[in-house]
Amino acid sequence: MVFAQICGAALSQAQSPNMIGSWKVNIAFANGDSRSLRFDAQGAGKGTFLLLDPKLNVWGPARPSEAKWTQGDGNSVTFSGAVEFPLGNVGRDPGTLVFKGKFETESLITGDVEFSPLVGDGPSKSGTFKAIRAAGG
Repeated sequence: MVFAQICGAALSQAQSPNMIGSWKVNIAFANGDSRSLRFDAQGAGKGTFLLLDPKLNVWGPARPSEAKWTQGDGNSVTFSGAVEFPLGNVGRDPGTLVFKGKFETESLITGDVEFSPLVGDGPSKSGTFKAIRAAGG
């Protein structure tokens, strides 16, 4: 029986962290901009992004957008989806966010992020992110 407990403990430690749940994601772009959003990771690699931005009070409540995620080898994870960042009081900057990171702990993912705009010929923006599992998430 002791052998079974030891083997079970070893197997549970070898499993990769669980992505499913709610995450608060803080983004720091290289140009000094910072953004926050909530990422709700669901089963089958699906999820949603919900932008958390005080400027949205002018526009009305944020609406969730579709996102997707995959877990790679080891502790690596990638998640992506469409967002519309508010620009001042009158504009929006629609684009795609792609996060590539690693689990530091069961409740913390860090890595790199890239925002690719959907309109115009503006350059993409890159930076870093930190995702913290939300309480109860």
